[in-house]
Amino acid sequence: MPDVNSPLIPLVDAEIPERCDAARNRKLLLDAAAALVAERGVDAVTMEAVAAKAGVGKGTVFRRFGSRSGLMNALLDHTERELQQAFMFGPPPLGPGADPIVRLIAFGRARLDMVTVQGDVLRAAEGSPEVRFAGPARGVSLRHIVMLLTDAGVDGDVELLGIALLAALEAGLVLYQIRELGMSHQRIADGWEDLARRVTGAVPASG
Repeated sequence: MPDVNSPLIPLVDAEIPERCDAARNRKLLLDAAAALVAERGVDAVTMEAVAAKAGVGKGTVFRRFGSRSGLMNALLDHTERELQQAFMFGPPPLGPGADPIVRLIAFGRARLDMVTVQGDVLRAAEGSPEVRFAGPARGVSLRHIVMLLTDAGVDGDVELLGIALLAALEAGLVLYQIRELGMSHQRIADGWEDLARRVTGAVPASG
């Protein structure tokens, strides 16, 4: 299992380090793609739409990512890295410095926020068993949850408990709950916090 204290796990093939201007252009394009997902859904993310959103030529997007598939993989990588940065190095309660149970709850809520915006991208990735269960991003998240459960003094098989907690955050399930069952994001997030508190034996949240 990946070491959560190691550098961020690369989620796509490693690339030669980018020049500063190339890195800025890449972020500009990925931010444009993420905005399109948030505004109109994953089907709206075409190479042409991203180019228009970012204010660049379509050829720029093709040269950077090669294809729509390459763009979507890079968007997933971009999104996962931002969450990793936040829980590994960012400020509390998500980052180091807070009580482990508080951090665990913050992680679940942050993951659900990401699914709300990037859910279709994540769900598409989860369609592959290799990514769904053995992908580097999932491994880092699982290691983080296991570490927090251990730090909180939770008894039992913390790895299996971590897997169970992480399963409740999978994009496919969350999107089904929202779109088919009519559950609100707030209800799902509060339910995950309740589950995390029960697993850890923490007192219920006030109110």
